[in-house]
Amino acid sequence: MGVFCTIVPPHILDRLARSADGELAATARHTLEHDARHRTRRGLTASVGPAGAAAAGAAKALTDQPVRSIYDARHRDDLPGHEVRVEGSAAVKDVSVNRAYDGLGDTFQTYLKAYGRHSVDGRGLPLVASVHYLKGYDNAFWDGEQMVFGDGDGRVFLDFTIPIDVIGHELTHGVTQYTANLTYQGQSGALNESVSDVFGSLVKQFTLGQTADEADWLIGAGLLAPGINGVALRSMKAPGTAYDDPHLGKDPQPATMAGYVDGPDDNGGVHTNSGIPNHAFYLVASALGGNAWERAGQIWYDTLTGGSLDPDVDFTGFAAATTAAAQDRYGDGAEVQAVRAAWTTVGVTSGAAKAAASELPGQQTGQQTQQA
Repeated sequence: MGVFCTIVPPHILDRLARSADGELAATARHTLEHDARHRTRRGLTASVGPAGAAAAGAAKALTDQPVRSIYDARHRDDLPGHEVRVEGSAAVKDVSVNRAYDGLGDTFQTYLKAYGRHSVDGRGLPLVASVHYLKGYDNAFWDGEQMVFGDGDGRVFLDFTIPIDVIGHELTHGVTQYTANLTYQGQSGALNESVSDVFGSLVKQFTLGQTADEADWLIGAGLLAPGINGVALRSMKAPGTAYDDPHLGKDPQPATMAGYVDGPDDNGGVHTNSGIPNHAFYLVASALGGNAWERAGQIWYDTLTGGSLDPDVDFTGFAAATTAAAQDRYGDGAEVQAVRAAWTTVGVTSGAAKAAASELPGQQTGQQTQQA
């Protein structure tokens, strides 16, 4: 079953919904109401699962080109909306349509060229996206079948088609759906979110031709409106530092297990605790250097698609699986050593006393448990 996965964490929208600014509060409440409605729909309706997708995909030959369809929702809740651009057609005047089209293509090409994967299901699944969803909708999501983008309110969030990593992030929820199918709750849910951040960042890096050292390791850079004190929704390099703003609050992501958030909100803190495995991946990529989608990304891809993960896997189990994947592909060399060191640094495996404060100058990881 596909899950309803949004790029903006509920805790940000909850804070905006309590804003003294009536316009911002109303927009956030509207977004939260629609998100809750979609979550209910996904809970009642099973999407095409891995077996169904395999059967559907087996009938057509795989190609090295995506099959994209972009729709204009025309600020309504009727998905997918009006078809405005299809595969191979020329760019249109609507920049949101063109950005969505390009972002779907860039994500497809990253998975194909880096990992030999044809689309999110591995069998050439057509990629569908709708832009201009509702009025001022402050989110983007994968609903188990397609991508949906809001225009943002223009005061806190801009158009959600702007950051390519947001598109890569959401489509990776589809990849996870068709592979490990990680349960969207607790630590497995945080891993689900983290995997999407990892490959969302790798899609951006691959598209821009950036090395690990050149990458910004931000998720959603360019999404925050002018005047908002922040650089993105999340930072993989320095979790907890992406924003600190009167409207948004302070980024609550922990970089290590010392700041782990335990509670019922956001399916057990899936968008918050994802900072821990996010930081582990950044440490692996940084240690190995070069192009992060190669060795570091390959290890994570092998782990996600290898069939060894339990849907309810926790951080410790995922650490063991990535270590095994590194060993299987690269042997007992720099790769497996980098993976082991990263999980120890973030406090998931033995050596947890090394709280990794030195990795984040000026950041007090133990004080990141306060929700915005």
